[in-house]
Amino acid sequence: MSSSIPPWRAGAPAVTTTSSYVGNTSPAYIPVQARRNFGYSADSSHTSTVSNAAAQSSPPRAQPPPAKKVEWPLSVRMYVQRSFVPEYQIAGISRQEMEAKLKQVISEAAESNKLESINWDALPLPQVMIQNERNKILTNPAVSSWTTSTGFASRYDTPSDDRAKKRKSNDYSTEEADSSPPWRKTNNRNNFEDRISYSPNDKRQRIDYSLNSSKSKANLEIRRKRFEDSRGYGSPQTSSRDESPAGGHQGPVVGRCQNLEKNYFRLTSAPNPDTVRPLPVLEKTLDLLKKKWRKENNYGYICDQFKSLRQDLTVQHIRNEFTVNVYEIHARIALEKGDLGEYNQCQTQLRALYAQNLGGHPTEFKAYRILYFIHTRNPTAMNDALADLTPADKSDPAVKHALEVRSALALGNYHRFFQLYLDTPNMGAYLMDMFVDRERLSALACICKAYKPDVNIRFITEELGFESDEQSARFILDHAPEELLQEKDGGVKLMTGKAGRIFEVAKTDAHRVVDIKGQI
Repeated sequence: MSSSIPPWRAGAPAVTTTSSYVGNTSPAYIPVQARRNFGYSADSSHTSTVSNAAAQSSPPRAQPPPAKKVEWPLSVRMYVQRSFVPEYQIAGISRQEMEAKLKQVISEAAESNKLESINWDALPLPQVMIQNERNKILTNPAVSSWTTSTGFASRYDTPSDDRAKKRKSNDYSTEEADSSPPWRKTNNRNNFEDRISYSPNDKRQRIDYSLNSSKSKANLEIRRKRFEDSRGYGSPQTSSRDESPAGGHQGPVVGRCQNLEKNYFRLTSAPNPDTVRPLPVLEKTLDLLKKKWRKENNYGYICDQFKSLRQDLTVQHIRNEFTVNVYEIHARIALEKGDLGEYNQCQTQLRALYAQNLGGHPTEFKAYRILYFIHTRNPTAMNDALADLTPADKSDPAVKHALEVRSALALGNYHRFFQLYLDTPNMGAYLMDMFVDRERLSALACICKAYKPDVNIRFITEELGFESDEQSARFILDHAPEELLQEKDGGVKLMTGKAGRIFEVAKTDAHRVVDIKGQI
């Protein structure tokens, strides 16, 4: 290959090439040096000169001042701790929402220099504020329409410039006029429904969605007014993001009632301080109720008074050792009378109170929880209760007894179970009475398999924890025919060969799942 001029350069006359650029003051391209390798070919001297010039031209950055350490007041720190207590969490409100609201409240108070002036003990927790804001939206029909609640309207209120230019005015009017949910738009009434005719006396009525929507708005308006009267918020003048009015009940109620006895009524509005008893009066009420229980033993009256007492403690946010004492006494009375509904309510509150180390007898009621879950045969709750036990709890006599009862039933050792039944500490016997008959049927089914053709009634009395032979015979006759008990060799015997199938069926019926109102 020669280094001569290319053919297309050689063929063109030099005069023509020169004359074609006579009128141009600058060439149509900028010549650059060809790259001969894959490395960086920039001039190092030029680069260093440019970098030095940039370094000299740019002023030195000022060091940011060190951040000042904020000393938060003790009341603010206690408010933050209360916000994260598990017992105060509200279902449906995530931790992220609660933290964002908490940060907003504290930031606004710090910016306005009100950290010391705000009563943080009476200020609602951030999750309560979020719940109140949602209630305002639900009770305000103008805010709780379909487009606002789903967030579609907010997306179209501030459209981008390109989108605003492309959209027409009639598009906005169509969207504003049609605020029904998507399923209303797609699920239109078909022709078949229009062809159905109803007699004048037929109770079925044809639904008119246009009238139904106006009725729903009217119902929402009535509900909003009811919330205004009872809670003091949700007025149309205040938006959902405004703080609650000063007239609303933000903190605990301080009672002024001096009556020792008061009937229980479920609250349907904000509590009236004139009908709420303060703590000194409640202490006198508890002493009076204990005396009346020992003297009269009227459970209906005592239960009503204790529920009223617990209500006054709740509305005043009183959570101390006296509160624990009230719930423990009510739970014991409910156990004695077999009222598992009230017992469960007290047990649930006691678990939250024990978590705050307010005193009381936590190990006693932990043992009751284990026995209760044996009764309801709830393995999931049982595992949770066992996981909460500490080594100190397991050494307590009541808890140790309850664990042994659970172990005996798991192993099918009915002999050990009934020994524990006859030696139950505290008031655990009242709980074991609720499932002892079920376990007696299981034991009888096992005895009928092991002892054939018959077994002495005295053996059954001693093994199954009956007080007398008459009581054990009566229990057998409640589930089996009379001919299964026969007198032989100077004693009454159970014909186990014939009774086995009968007690198996009775055992299956007795071991059905227990579902109780107010279950823990």
